[in-house]
Amino acid sequence: MDIVAPVSRYEEIGILASAGADEFYCGVVPREWVDRFRTSGVSRRLFANLPDMDALARAVETAHGLDKSISLALNAQQYTGEMTRAIVDLAGQYAELGGDAVIVSDPVVVGEVSRQVAGIRIHVSSIASCHNTETARFFRDLGATRIILPRHVTLAEVAEMAAAVQDVEFEVFALNDGCVYEEGACHSIHLPVKLGGAICMDDYEVDHARWDGRDLTPDEVDLLTSNEKTYSDWLAHRFGCGSTATEEGWPLGPCGLCALPALADCGVVAVKIVGREASIHRKQRSVELVATVRDTLGRSGSGDAVKSLARAIRKRPELCADGFMCYYPDSR
Repeated sequence: MDIVAPVSRYEEIGILASAGADEFYCGVVPREWVDRFRTSGVSRRLFANLPDMDALARAVETAHGLDKSISLALNAQQYTGEMTRAIVDLAGQYAELGGDAVIVSDPVVVGEVSRQVAGIRIHVSSIASCHNTETARFFRDLGATRIILPRHVTLAEVAEMAAAVQDVEFEVFALNDGCVYEEGACHSIHLPVKLGGAICMDDYEVDHARWDGRDLTPDEVDLLTSNEKTYSDWLAHRFGCGSTATEEGWPLGPCGLCALPALADCGVVAVKIVGREASIHRKQRSVELVATVRDTLGRSGSGDAVKSLARAIRKRPELCADGFMCYYPDSR
């Protein structure tokens, strides 16, 4: 399986390739787009993008110089008709630069890029929420060559889709940020933490009351308090444990490493590391972590060996046990 790593600067590509990355993905916000539409929403991320087409050209050149491929994210959840035409034009410009693939969420854009832009692969974004075989066939028939599955699919669902739709590639998440709900159905803006962060991370104050008007018993208060703490802990781990790491620098947060053997058996071709906005150190250690576990699988072929290594590296057995850091709880 290939390791797909995020970049926000073309200078990161060489570092991450040396760490074990096989493919890269990035975003770009051309000045012309901002001037025309008064928004930077070319993709799902409003930040951590390459600044212009010159930087994108350098990224393509750098990746290809290392015999690696690179994809461009064009995966906002919706566009106006005029934006759709501009996105297809942008995909065409990227193809002319030698870009390998575009990551797209809007079905109309998938179809139009397939029809109008020659020589570019189409990877359907997780934001398109492909949860079943009929959806996979739908995107394949529109021209998709790869489908990036959402975080909340189970291993059984991955296996079913991969077996039923064998003429399209499948990519899944391996490490870092989670999503509390279903990303493809979320229409809020994920701002940087200093600007408020994601709306689902808001720390609401809640008052509890019984429907019959009686006072809560001490046991009920304790139960509600415990439930709120458990939810708060789960929420924090869904969002990458605050970008914390082990003493050795291995990133904490959502993880699918124990599932790599099952995913490989399904025929999944690539695993994705999340975090275009992360520091280069976190990206590098993330790639090294996934590469270490993947290479152990390649040498031993043992699912038990992979699980033991992954859990030993992260050093948070309690979170592996309760599933708080697990993309695929059915792999535990």
